[in-house]
Amino acid sequence: MCIFANYLITYSMKKYLMLFALFCVCSGVLVQAQTLKFGHINVEEVFNLMPERDSAWVKYQAFVADLEETFVSIQNEYRIKYADYQQKYATWTAAILETKQKELTDIEGRLQQFQQSAQQNMEEMQSLLFSPVYGKANEAIKKVGKDLGLIYVFNAPGLPYIDAEQSTDLLPLVKQELKIPAEKVAPTPIGEQNQR
Repeated sequence: MCIFANYLITYSMKKYLMLFALFCVCSGVLVQAQTLKFGHINVEEVFNLMPERDSAWVKYQAFVADLEETFVSIQNEYRIKYADYQQKYATWTAAILETKQKELTDIEGRLQQFQQSAQQNMEEMQSLLFSPVYGKANEAIKKVGKDLGLIYVFNAPGLPYIDAEQSTDLLPLVKQELKIPAEKVAPTPIGEQNQR
């Protein structure tokens, strides 16, 4: 009988230990589910506050100005040759007329080709100059989020609703992380500057 009693006691203890372990796991999940933390920030606003953005923007504008200068130069060449063509085409021989028409067609082709490659070059330059700035902003956001124990940080402009009591606004902390003065406000975003 003693062996049977020991078996029952051991079995009962295992059963209680299993129940205790299950209770601990379940209560841990419930506690964790109640303490989920979320944050929100406007990434574009952070980007526009960064001094690196300003220097990248100056470099980008200089690059675009060079492209525009080249484009205007090709356009002027076309206008001059087209004006000459319009004035003199009636007096030219067939050989000269054909040569002048080919020149105009070649310039039109160069203009179209330049426009296409300039657009591609502008996109590449934007990526080259602005990607590191966005990268630095994202790293600061990740660090602040991790330091606060957040499980998600949402980009605020894409959210239809934010409960400010349940989600932390990370902007002041990210500004501090990036050493941006607290009183600094974001300038007009780059895309909106061109529309004015």
